[in-house]
Amino acid sequence: MKTLQKGDKVPNFTVSNQNGNPVSLTDYKGHKLIVFFYPKASTPGCTAEVCNLRDHYDELKNKGYKLLGVSADSEKRQQNFSEKYELPFPLLADTERQAINAFGVWGPKKFMGREYDGIHRMTFVVDEEGKVERVITKVKTKDHAAQLLED
Repeated sequence: MKTLQKGDKVPNFTVSNQNGNPVSLTDYKGHKLIVFFYPKASTPGCTAEVCNLRDHYDELKNKGYKLLGVSADSEKRQQNFSEKYELPFPLLADTERQAINAFGVWGPKKFMGREYDGIHRMTFVVDEEGKVERVITKVKTKDHAAQLLED
């Protein structure tokens, strides 16, 4: 797994959001974009993370950021997650792992002594030209917005 680093250009991708509409990286050209990857919708850590970002959405928006959440969940699961927590930003249902592979966040993980392949919880700040400005590898799920705002 080759994870994108600061300065790397993000390859374009097109993935459906929770409502089945296509979303591409190029849709965000000219905007600062926060792309956060999470393992699974509606699990405790992921719920804490999206709710923290939702609660601080206006602050992030006022700094000029757009947000995009990504996991390999189905559109239906993402839609339920989004509706349940009233998320103001799109969630991508990356079942084909296009964005996941573009950013390089899929790979071996360990959980409770078990090894398996999955999504690494990581966040990328992408500049107006589609280049990685910052990578957060140790995401604090309950305080993620603060990590993003501390620049």
